[in-house]
Amino acid sequence: MLARLTRINGGSRQRERLRQEPTFASLEFEQKKRRTRRERFLSRLDGLLPWAALEAVIELHYPKPGRGRRPYPLAVMLRVHVVQVCYNLSDPGMEDLLYEAESARRFCGLSLAGAIPDESTILHFRHLLERRQLGDTLLAAINEQLEAQGLRLQARSLTPASSRRRPRPRTASAAGTRRCIKRARATSGTSG
Repeated sequence: MLARLTRINGGSRQRERLRQEPTFASLEFEQKKRRTRRERFLSRLDGLLPWAALEAVIELHYPKPGRGRRPYPLAVMLRVHVVQVCYNLSDPGMEDLLYEAESARRFCGLSLAGAIPDESTILHFRHLLERRQLGDTLLAAINEQLEAQGLRLQARSLTPASSRRRPRPRTASAAGTRRCIKRARATSGTSG
């Protein structure tokens, strides 16, 4: 999986070779005895989703290398986004998961020896999907593939919940309790 990566930031041959060589973390990961639920889920997800069809939907809108900083490969960013949606992670939470979980890095085609997308890169990719309204198209492509196997993904949209604004429910009793606590502190007469 690591050998599929291309150079991300226009680095030298040495950096590309380093990305293909196993790291201590990946060697240790391969020696463990038990597969976690996350590994099993990501492995199943990898086989179920129509990656080529999903990439084709986004490819027209994805930045091309040439101007400015070289973008991460589309396949990597799409997989990062799918993991973010499946685990309902914020952008910083997704970045943390990529650094902490070898199974997530392997699923996304990343390695600690190479570059890992930071939260702003993840945010820009998500905003690209939202701006172009590609979430519904991706969801339809995913469901078309899954229905052939008797499965269906139900979601309002293919964006993480952390990016949608939801009003916080506020009851009158909760607001009154907060006011009482503030008043009690102010009128208690103790200082310090």
